[in-house]
Formats: sequence, C-alpha cells, structure tokens
Amino acid sequence: MDAAQKNHLRLRSKLREAGVTFAQIARELGVSPATVTIVSQGHRRSHNIQTAIAGHLGTTPQNVFPDRYSKKEGPADVDQ
Repeated sequence: MDAAQKNHLRLRSKLREAGVTFAQIARELGVSPATVTIVSQGHRRSHNIQTAIAGHLGTTPQNVFPDRYSKKEGPADVDQ
C-alpha cells in the first residue's frame, strides 16, 4: 500500500471518528462523493475539498496534505 492510500484510509478513519463522511463533505461542496474520495486518495487535487476535509478535522490542508503544499503554505498546482 502506497503512502497516498495510507493517508486516505487514515483520513477516512479520523473523519468517521468526528462523525463526518466523504458523502457529507461532497453534499456540502456540491460535488460527488467519488470526487472527494479521488482527492483524498491523491489522484486529483482540489484546494476546496482539501480545505473542507481539514476543516472537519480541525486543522489546515497543509497539515493534512503536506506533500501538496509548498513551504510557503500555499497550494501547489491545485485546482481551485
């Protein structure tokens, strides 16, 4: 199992502990649950979805997805 998949499973578990699902996040953002999953798995990038996931975990996207952000705390090649 690669690092991105491990991170996805960890995120899903932490969100579940917080009482939140990818489907709920998808409804909040008006996207499909598959889109949230694909972003969480690292196949696509979306600052909005990453921010929503992090917000439900009480942290920042930079902490949840450190490999996707530059050291300047901004999104690196992220779809807005």
